[in-house]
Order: sequence, then C-alpha cells, then structure tokens
Amino acid sequence: MRPYVFINSAMSADGKISSFLRRQVRISGSDDLLRVDRLRAESDAVMVGVGTVIADNPKLRVKSEALRAWRLERGMPENPLRIVADSRARTPPDAAVLGPGCIIAVSSSAPPERIKGLSKRCEIAVCGEDSVDLRRLMDMLYERGVRRLMVEGGGTLNWSLIEQDLVDEICVFLGPMVIGGRDAPTLVDGIGFAENFQKLELESSERIDDGLLIKWRVVRSA
Repeated sequence: MRPYVFINSAMSADGKISSFLRRQVRISGSDDLLRVDRLRAESDAVMVGVGTVIADNPKLRVKSEALRAWRLERGMPENPLRIVADSRARTPPDAAVLGPGCIIAVSSSAPPERIKGLSKRCEIAVCGEDSVDLRRLMDMLYERGVRRLMVEGGGTLNWSLIEQDLVDEICVFLGPMVIGGRDAPTLVDGIGFAENFQKLELESSERIDDGLLIKWRVVRSA
C-alpha cells in the first residue's frame, strides 16, 4: 500500500516551471495560491525534491490561520509532514523547510557529516543505496499514516515518480506568460520516455485568475 500521490504545480504557457536561472518565478495569481494552501491543508504530507529547496527555499507550511485551525479541530497536526527527497543530503542547514515535522529522505551514500548536521533540525530517513528509493519511501510514509501526499516538484522528482508509476493525479495551473529557454526546467524533466508515453485522462479544467487550472488522472497501464 502507498499514499494517494498527486502532483500540483504551476507552469507558464510554454510549459516552464522556472527560468533558465532556476530561481523562483511567480506564475500563480492570488486565487490559485489560496487553492494551493487549501490543498496543503487537506494533505497528510507535502513533498519536494532538494533542487526545489535549494532554488526556492519553500516553507511548505499552511499559510492560512483558519486552515491550520481546521486541521487542529480534526485532530491533525497544524501542518502536514514536510518531505524532501535528497539523495546526497544537500539540503542547506538553514533551509526554511527544516524543523519539527520535516523528514529528509537520503540514500546510504550521503556524506555522514551532512546527515549529522541535518539530523539536529529534522528527521532523517535512509531509503536506498545510491539514490532515494521512492517506493520504499512511499511504504514508510504509508506506515506513518500518510494517505494523501501532495508533490510540489520539481521536474526531476516529478519525472522519477511518474516513471516509477507512483502518481495518481496531476494538477497544473497554466499561467499567462511565456518564459522560454531550452535549459529552463519543465513540469517533468529527467530522461523522458522514448515510447509507451504516460497517458492521462482529463478530469476538469477551469479558469482561475488569468490562467487555466487543469486536472488529469493518471491512466494505469493494462
């Protein structure tokens, strides 16, 4: 068993999630940001890759006081668990994501001194030898009570999850801008499929702010 996994992201009209500088770009409008905060509040855990932590330094906490109170009323922690897939333990020791409720998933090949430093501010989960074993991580999270896992990128983590058939839903806010750049990160990077491309089924689409919110269900192979 594993959690229900959904990717939520914002990308430009040309499919970029950031510029070639790989720094945070504001793509979503105010209404979409409120939607994202609700999704976090409704999730048991939120997960990103270490590249997102280094580039954006996200907190991954619920911003709305009302939504945090909503969680507490239901016997849930104020914020969902925060998970970082970080094979080499490259998360900066002052990253905003760290603190109680944060789990850094590393491989056994991560430098021990980095693991020791991070362990002072978060929980460390060793999953895999050379890179994070995502299937093992999903098993661990399910055992921890995580039933709904929100993935907020980036493109490399998204690819790894999709390639290993670990994603159930993809939700994308398509923003009204063009970023461009052959080296700018996309929603899904990685090696990519040469054939047998991942199929999606459209669930819904709606206008939010000046963009378009699109939800797809991942179609499982027969």
